[in-house]
Amino acid sequence: MLYYAKTEALRMLRNRRYLIFVVAFPVLLYLINANIYGKQTDPGGVPYNVVLMVSMAAYGALAASMMSSAVPWATERQSGWLRQLQITPLPSWAIIATKLGAALVLVLPSLVLVSVVAIVQQGVSLPVGTWVPLLLVLWLGVLPFVALGLAIGSVLSADAAQPAAMICMFALAIGGGLWFPPEVLGDTLKTVADLTPSFHYANLGQSLVAGHGLPLTDVLVVAGWAVVLGGAAAYLYRRATVRA
Repeated sequence: MLYYAKTEALRMLRNRRYLIFVVAFPVLLYLINANIYGKQTDPGGVPYNVVLMVSMAAYGALAASMMSSAVPWATERQSGWLRQLQITPLPSWAIIATKLGAALVLVLPSLVLVSVVAIVQQGVSLPVGTWVPLLLVLWLGVLPFVALGLAIGSVLSADAAQPAAMICMFALAIGGGLWFPPEVLGDTLKTVADLTPSFHYANLGQSLVAGHGLPLTDVLVVAGWAVVLGGAAAYLYRRATVRA
């Protein structure tokens, strides 16, 4: 199981799409926006270079979780590799757990790199008591997006899973206010954002850096989406297995 997890992680680290959309793109967006708006503060008094750090780290983590689950899962199912794994001594739960673990490992580079760039280039400084829960929440909060990626990979071919995952990724990033606040596009998008797991996921981090702790509503929404999407992924995985 550990060898399988290591193989999964190494395969994604060699993937150019992963390096561009997950590692380089969030850092680039952060540098551009932080150097333009970084010295301003939001209505709560939090510097924008900190707000943008949380948003870009959340976007990178979201992208990593979906890119590392949807397309590889669809490819393995279509090629018959998933079927081969199912006839090995590796139990089905271990296959899912390995995919989940590999996705969580691949989320870390984006979180760490955006944070390091914010510290080095923008001089962001937070107490250790804020850094630890912030990174932990942004790390574990990607579970709904991993589940969504697995669900996409269970129903679509490898060629179709990639654009579908990217469309969902960009929609969640924009609709959830990770690239810019939903308020700037009016009440309609703000209403849509309130329904997305990405909005509440990023808001967990924003609340921590503002010193407000973890809002219970955001925790419950993210957890609820994780349960719903996790159940959908499990059902679609079983159906794909039966058909195979």
